[in-house]
Amino acid sequence: MATALKEERQQRIVEAVRLSRQVTIAELSRTFQVSDVTIRRDLRELAAQGALRRAHGGAIAAVPAPPEPPVVQRMTQSEACKACIGRAAAALVSDGESVFIGSGSTTAYVVRNLVDRKSLTVITNALTVAYELASVPDVTVVVTGGMLRASELSLVGHITEQSLLEVRVDKVIIGVRAISLEAGITNDYLPEVMTDRTIIEMAPELIVVADHTKFGNAASAYVAPVDRITTLVTDAAADAEMLARLEQLGIRVLLAPDQEKVP
Repeated sequence: MATALKEERQQRIVEAVRLSRQVTIAELSRTFQVSDVTIRRDLRELAAQGALRRAHGGAIAAVPAPPEPPVVQRMTQSEACKACIGRAAAALVSDGESVFIGSGSTTAYVVRNLVDRKSLTVITNALTVAYELASVPDVTVVVTGGMLRASELSLVGHITEQSLLEVRVDKVIIGVRAISLEAGITNDYLPEVMTDRTIIEMAPELIVVADHTKFGNAASAYVAPVDRITTLVTDAAADAEMLARLEQLGIRVLLAPDQEKVP
């Protein structure tokens, strides 16, 4: 009888994940009136079967975020949207500040809107960022060492992490592979996870730039919970319900103006 109850509960958990895309341990515990330990055991067994994927504090649907093309290719995708996000995020950076800017196609658009800043210091592990600012006279560019991740034109690994420990910045601006309320900030390249975690601890202010396609997805490697984000800059097509829940967590959400309304 206990086995039958367990199988029925697990089937209902899988169905709940399929319908909601993500569930929490607390929610499941209340629904089935069993302990958190029991739910964790269920999720562990179901994940081993491939029925769902474990996430921080719960589970998400088994379908992963789709594969991401190289950064150079992504630069030409949704250009207008990323340009608007870039302008909105760049407006958060003031003259005289020190800021870390990570790799990615959206952060490259942030950088293009910083060329008029005075006495700005930019620390980066992205060759694309360094290239964009190389000829700007009043911006000091500091590039980390590290192992080259060719598809992203970024530097990652132990050497990168050690160099980042030597500096402090006022703000960190990064893009993300995927973001979910339950799965948190996730990445699909395991060797980069520790580098990502080192980056987000460089400053108390973490600004994440992400277009609407990044929301509600989960990649294979957990980086940090969503409430580590200070400010999220996205576009108006992002899921309104998720944005509202992020604001409830104390995250400042900025919607970039529609590209048609930007002169």
